[in-house]
Amino acid sequence: MTEHTERFTGRVEDYERYRQRYPEAVIPMLVERCGLRREDLVADIGAGTGMLAEIFLEHGNAVVAVEPNDDMRGACERLTTVWPGLTVKKATAEATGLGDASVDMIAVGRAFHWFDHEKTAKEFRRILRAGGWVVLVTNSRVRDDSPVSVAYEAMLREHGTDYAANRERYEIAAKVDAFFAGGELFREEIVSEQRLTLEELIGQTQSLSVTPGLEHPKYGEMQEALREFFVRWQVDGVVVMKTSCRVACGRFAG
Repeated sequence: MTEHTERFTGRVEDYERYRQRYPEAVIPMLVERCGLRREDLVADIGAGTGMLAEIFLEHGNAVVAVEPNDDMRGACERLTTVWPGLTVKKATAEATGLGDASVDMIAVGRAFHWFDHEKTAKEFRRILRAGGWVVLVTNSRVRDDSPVSVAYEAMLREHGTDYAANRERYEIAAKVDAFFAGGELFREEIVSEQRLTLEELIGQTQSLSVTPGLEHPKYGEMQEALREFFVRWQVDGVVVMKTSCRVACGRFAG
């Protein structure tokens, strides 16, 4: 177990309850652009609590969810009572334990930035059937489009734990280009917004890996900063934050 896989330990309740879900529009786009079929087996790598897996399950796909973090995987396993087509496995992106050429599509949600990309590319090539697509989906706030988003990032930078180091990690466009070098790649974006109450703002912020947890020395100051932020930016009891779901779909060369 690496430091990265442990970053979300203790955050699962907030993650499940307050993280924004992936838009349903992702599936029709994959049907049209990638030829996704209901009979395709999808591997959701770094599946977390299963949010991305759910939109494939709703489409009718069987999904094998690979997640190394015990807390996250436990939440994902609870979904198997609702979705019999879901299988959950303890493993990593770099060593999934799945069979050679065993899956039709690989999906990755808010996890690609934590992977060792060289080892992951090798593993994905191994488990993916010929001609299969890898779908990378990020769903997050827009960080610099308005005064409210700039102020939120400034708060995380000041009161978070390792914001600066991980802000750089989240900039993955060039890494995605390199991941599929010589192959096929296209991108789509779905823009939306969140309307957050104070409770939702606090819960969603506490689900972030850069936010101090309850036992951290900076926890109290972060909670105070969040309340001050809400008072400053709320209108009619909600803070509005623009969000972007970015989808990158690629196939490996050869």
